[in-house]
Amino acid sequence: MTAPPPPSPARDAQLPPMPPPVPASAVASPWLTDEGRKIRDRVRELIPLIRSQAREGEKIAALTPEVLEAINDAGVFRMSMPLEWGGYALGARDLVEVISALSEGDGSAGWAGFVGVGVKNVLAMDAQVVDEVRAETEDWVGPAIVGASVFATKVGTARPVDGGWMVHGKWAFGSCCKHASWALVGIEYDPEAGGGSGRGMVALRREQYEILDDWDVMGLSGSSSNSLRVRDEVFVPAHRFIDLGEFPLRLQQLHDRYTGFGYGQRGLALLLCATLANLAITLGMARGALHCFTEQANKRKPFTLPYATIGDMASAQVAAGKALAMINVAAATIEGAADQIDARTAEGLDFTPPEESEISLSIAYAANLCEDAINLLQKTIGSSTVSLSNPIQRFVRDARVLTSHGAIRIDPLAEQNGRRLLGLPPFAMIGGAVPERRAATDPSRDKEPIRA
Repeated sequence: MTAPPPPSPARDAQLPPMPPPVPASAVASPWLTDEGRKIRDRVRELIPLIRSQAREGEKIAALTPEVLEAINDAGVFRMSMPLEWGGYALGARDLVEVISALSEGDGSAGWAGFVGVGVKNVLAMDAQVVDEVRAETEDWVGPAIVGASVFATKVGTARPVDGGWMVHGKWAFGSCCKHASWALVGIEYDPEAGGGSGRGMVALRREQYEILDDWDVMGLSGSSSNSLRVRDEVFVPAHRFIDLGEFPLRLQQLHDRYTGFGYGQRGLALLLCATLANLAITLGMARGALHCFTEQANKRKPFTLPYATIGDMASAQVAAGKALAMINVAAATIEGAADQIDARTAEGLDFTPPEESEISLSIAYAANLCEDAINLLQKTIGSSTVSLSNPIQRFVRDARVLTSHGAIRIDPLAEQNGRRLLGLPPFAMIGGAVPERRAATDPSRDKEPIRA
């Protein structure tokens, strides 16, 4: 039997701590702006703080006040606000850079950055509610508005009354609701009484709904994705309502109403950008897990083999190399899609529905590749990672929850693309769940789902 390499007990003293790596692709992109770099670099300085408080965030099912204020001060919640709001109106590549950097510290912090992108949804509504939200959140610490079950199959109910709507119900997955001042929620109503499609969304002030203590989950616990509830009916003025049938067109018109590079995105590019902002979380978590792996592998001893450290083991070296390849391939896919969005935005172009569907599948696959890399690193280190104080186990759990999200699960996206490849009509959907309302006689076979 071949003897293992001799131990190297002085190795730890010789190696300085590894800083989090700065991806080479970030330097090469022509679409990463100076403002995007500044916010990303501020966030990268916060990674130790974010990671150190992630466990406490899990316990309170929200970001800690210190982390929330720090990322707010870094400009995270103004990334997607238009210039008219004093925001930065960043493009897709900037958002991917910042959100992935947040997620190197903690997936829930990255999720908060993703939630901030949703401000565009309220901007598609009536100008009066837009002005109300802006005025009331100008100095707000956190996202101005969050969404809950806007496009889900199960939403709240509403009935039309003079001047507006009476609304009640329960809405799941109100991400960052503990940190926001307003909420957008989905409603259904009688289309004969309301004169529309039967589905819509309304903006609720914080005092109009209660936050349920039901976000007791295996991962992304700090994202504060609690359910919201209106037990008794509340009145919502008509200007705080929008019919879902009008929503895609109103999103499309944002580039005529607001300025800043991110508001040059057309309809499908805008929706793809939101999906990328979500999946950038897995990319950042994979990078964070790899960083933690290298730190721990160079300090911990193997359980059975006579090496000085786990990092001396060939199997650990192979795992690190494989994980690096997985992360790089995923980054090329996710960052490449972001660059493509920005390039088309600069040219005033959009994507076709089949292009949007195929890109959504590819970037979701890349997110799953990041999850695979995280799992590989966790298993390679071994049982020491199961401690709740070890950030690697949190990356494992958070990645599993994120890739289980209904809007970005691989198999449904693959089925939709497979139907097109095999000449079958795609399913007509909006928001990944709600059937799009069109005439039953419409024979179109080239309409794809609209994911928002």
